Parts: sequence; structure tokens; C-alpha cells
Amino acid sequence: MKIIDLNAEVRTTVGNSPARALRREGKVPAILYGPDTEPIMLTVNVSDVEFALRTVKSTHAIFNVTSSDGKVVKTAMIKELQQHPLSRDFVHIDFYEIDKNRKVTARVPVVTVGTSVGVENGGNLSVIRRELEVLCLPFDIPESFEIDITNLDVGDSVHVEDLQLTEGVEIPTDVNFTVVTVVVPKAEEEEVEEELEEGEEGEEGEEGEGVAGETEGEEGES
Repeated sequence: MKIIDLNAEVRTTVGNSPARALRREGKVPAILYGPDTEPIMLTVNVSDVEFALRTVKSTHAIFNVTSSDGKVVKTAMIKELQQHPLSRDFVHIDFYEIDKNRKVTARVPVVTVGTSVGVENGGNLSVIRRELEVLCLPFDIPESFEIDITNLDVGDSVHVEDLQLTEGVEIPTDVNFTVVTVVVPKAEEEEVEEELEEGEEGEEGEEGEGVAGETEGEEGES
């Protein structure tokens, strides 16, 4: 994975008003921290971050963060990228210092490939987990998990243990949860449920009539 140089400035101002002023200037407030690093408040140019993310097409980009005064030189990755819910403008960035020899956790997107035979037969594809958390060395983080759904029929599923992981990558979970499945269309499910409910009501009615008949017979004999 390519390491991207990113220039930053150390900032001393905090609060909403200074942050808004920075964003008007095309900058975004950030913070850099790590297991061996005290938090450092920074400012970075939005255009530099956008260019970097377009270049690697992943939020798992690795940066050489260098301050203009040369006092901060850290290798880091984006831990959290906060964006405005409507405009999608960057609001704040958390950088996490990394060591190439120390494992980190990261969230990797799930991507489906192909057209499911179950979908062609009327089923609905349901992606249960759109991201999976992995534990591995920084340079081993996969860009995505591609799942071929071509042979998935209605009722079939892909579980986490079915995924082919590259060497050194693990998914730290004790539960073999479902990642992708093909389900019966909701309308059909409702029809089946209604039929089952009607059948159960019919059986209950028949049983009730039998009991009443027996009671009348007993009374007649007495």
C-alpha cells in the first residue's frame, strides 16, 4: 500500500467557532493520537485529504503526517472521518498513529459480485453486514471483501467463516454470523404466514366441535 505525504499545521484553538472558520478557509480540524502518542491537534487542507482518498480509493490510506514546523512527523491512518449528514463536507478527522509491525483493527466494506440465481428466481438479496472488522498489520488491510453471490439460491447464506481471508488477516469474532443471504420476498412470506394461521384456526375449530359433541352425548346418556 502506498504511503501518502500529508501536510498539516498544529492548531491551538478549539471549539465550534474556530472550527467553522477553518472550514470556511477550506481546512478541517483534526487530531492525531496513538498508543505511544499524546493527542496532537492539527489542521489539514480538505483538498489534500480528498485527493489522497481519490488516489487510493479507500479510507484505509496510510499517511506520513508532517507539520509545517517539522515538529510532528507521524505515520498514521484515518480512524474516524466525520462528515456533515447533508452536505457530506468533512467536519473532523481522527488520525491514528501506526506501527507497521503492530496489528490494528479496521472496518472493511463488503462488496457483492455477480447476480444471484435466487434473485433471478424472485428472491431478495439481503446484505446483513456491509462492513466487517478485521485485525491485521496496517499494510495488510484489504480494500474490500468481495463475495460472489452467483450460486446463492433462495434460503442460501454466506457466513463469516465462509470468507477466504488472506494470510495475516483475521476477523475477531466468536460468532459465525451471516454476512449475505437470499430471502423469500416479503409478500410471499406474508401469504405463507396467513395460510399457516388459517390452517391453525381450522384445526382448533374442528377440535372444539368434537369436544362439544362429546359433552352433549354424555348429557343424553345421563
